[in-house]
Amino acid sequence: MTLIMKNISKSYQDGEQQIEVLKNVSLEVAQGEFVAILGPSGAGKSTFLSIAGALLSPTTGEILIGGKGLSNLSNKELTKVRLDKVGFIFQGANLIPYLNVRDQLLLIAELAGQKGSKAKEKAATLLKELGLEARQNNYPESLSGGEKQRVAIARSLMNDPDIILADEPTASLDADRGHKVVQMIADEVKKKNKAAIMVTHDERVLDLVDRVIRIEDGYLKE
Repeated sequence: MTLIMKNISKSYQDGEQQIEVLKNVSLEVAQGEFVAILGPSGAGKSTFLSIAGALLSPTTGEILIGGKGLSNLSNKELTKVRLDKVGFIFQGANLIPYLNVRDQLLLIAELAGQKGSKAKEKAATLLKELGLEARQNNYPESLSGGEKQRVAIARSLMNDPDIILADEPTASLDADRGHKVVQMIADEVKKKNKAAIMVTHDERVLDLVDRVIRIEDGYLKE
């Protein structure tokens, strides 16, 4: 299994009150598997995704990414795990306005310590694969919503991660574009044998995933 989450709970202190967002949830995602997490707003989907991507530590429970436990890692080591092992696709694409499409990808390579012609080759291959070759010198402001999300997919694959985590990737897209973007994520997951989790409200794209898990009141229900 590429991602293993065992008995994960997450609670916050809100004044006098203890708020439990996740309650003893467990999930395993294998290589080449694309899982959708569905649930209403405030059900804990984003918290779940942040914990899966080592952005947030659970209150209790254990996470393993690629067989490596995260519990005892320092902040520096967790940053390295995120850079080497996890690819994030955010809701609004989260592109850097002053970088062109190609440089959005090369920045990830640089942060992960990959430089030179190998990184440029990788970026060129991904942009071609996702139909962005002609847009590589464009800046985010001149891209459509669908193109921005395709850049976000390419960027998430740049560090060759074990896991891809997508947070509401269709939120700002119409039905047709949304379906195409999730189809691309699904294709890349299969082709590159990645484990992927997508948090979504969008039931129209569920035909593209292998498993649907609902999150309600902090519990996972398959």
